[in-house]
Amino acid sequence: MKLNLQKPLVIFDLETTGLDLVKDRVIQISYIKVYPDGREERGDHLINPEKPIEPIITQLTGISDDDVKDKPTFKQLAKELSEKFTGSDFAGFNSNNFDIPLLAEEFLRAGVDFDFSKCRMIDACTIFRKMERRNLAAAYKFYCGRKMEEDFEAHRADQDTEATYRVLMGQLDKYAPGANEDPEKVLENDMDQLNEFSKQNKNVDFAGRIIWAEQKDAKGNPLLDADGKPKMIEVFNFGKHKGLPVADVLHIDPGYYSWILSGDFTYNTKQVLTRIRLREAKLNG
Repeated sequence: MKLNLQKPLVIFDLETTGLDLVKDRVIQISYIKVYPDGREERGDHLINPEKPIEPIITQLTGISDDDVKDKPTFKQLAKELSEKFTGSDFAGFNSNNFDIPLLAEEFLRAGVDFDFSKCRMIDACTIFRKMERRNLAAAYKFYCGRKMEEDFEAHRADQDTEATYRVLMGQLDKYAPGANEDPEKVLENDMDQLNEFSKQNKNVDFAGRIIWAEQKDAKGNPLLDADGKPKMIEVFNFGKHKGLPVADVLHIDPGYYSWILSGDFTYNTKQVLTRIRLREAKLNG
């Protein structure tokens, strides 16, 4: 289907040094500018963020400090990008929550007042979430073939619990081995596998202040365990020690532990950090 455009649409994505709109910077911007007549123009720029790229970001994006050290800064590209984007609308995936705000910050830091208020901003992620509901009622209809209001009262914990149980059973039936032809849509009726499949991130604590990352040797190669799988270690996911192993930080900056315990962090984060500290003390004691 051809896009019905009154003015150009810039579909774009950013890779960045992190998710902090104030502190983090763009390291890659890629876009497709689609004109009303159907013509397409593509652009892709690696950008020097003028700050180190954390190892975990390199692991995620494949972009390292060496890749961007000779590339232009955003400030050097800002005028060119502004001219390219002026008069266009924008589209992305989760772009209204992150990419657009960060791009606006980068323009302002570069002294370019790009006015996004004059642009229409289409977010494919928001469309997906609103059109393909992911709540319990939608799951019940999909897996059980009935509307929740036909079987249950709304907003009752006991009713929702029963519906969730039926949804889980329906999922195991739908994705049972041999139930469909797609090999990627198979779930064993096994709690270990369901536990792993249910994980959405690598958080060690629920808040994501500490995450799992691959342990690497001095050359940056992943270290493997006896089963040939990457060894994982806990690393901080925020602050001045972001990306560094928790065990190392507890050794080189012991005051950081006290700061977290007295700070505005969740009890779970403090509990997880304390467990790591006690473990390391036992190993080194």
